[in-house]
Amino acid sequence: MSDIIIDPAAFRKVLGSYPTGVCIITALVDGKPAGLVVGSFTSVSLDPPLVGFFPDKSSTSWPLVEKAGHFAVNIMGADQQPVCRAVSAKGEAKFLGVDYVISDHNLPIIANSLAVIECRLYSVTEAGDHWFVLGEVLRMETVREDDPMLFHRGRYGSFAQQI
Repeated sequence: MSDIIIDPAAFRKVLGSYPTGVCIITALVDGKPAGLVVGSFTSVSLDPPLVGFFPDKSSTSWPLVEKAGHFAVNIMGADQQPVCRAVSAKGEAKFLGVDYVISDHNLPIIANSLAVIECRLYSVTEAGDHWFVLGEVLRMETVREDDPMLFHRGRYGSFAQQI
């Protein structure tokens, strides 16, 4: 542990300057969809093909996804803010009104996502107040090529113009 003290509000403000994409991690648990919204998704390795994300330890949805042992990464388009707001809500009704299909790997795939990556849980490592989750890629596809949803300074958004 370091002796350096960083103010949590300043930490959030500075890192909020870095825009991220938005993904919804989904799994099927006891026949019901479970999921959480993340902005911390990344490619990790080509061989083996691994991706990663960082759920908060206080998440009530992550333990459900972890229990499933498999998950899908649904990369959100700029037009899918209502879906993100629904899935980020508390409670069991978060998928009410969210269109999805069940894949061959028995995973909920959110309709009209930009891309989908289906994974087997590879590892979970403690990382401060978060978990570092690695998934081994089983299947992936680009569904449509539209603008991605971004998260920047605490708000959802999209590119104002592409350069």
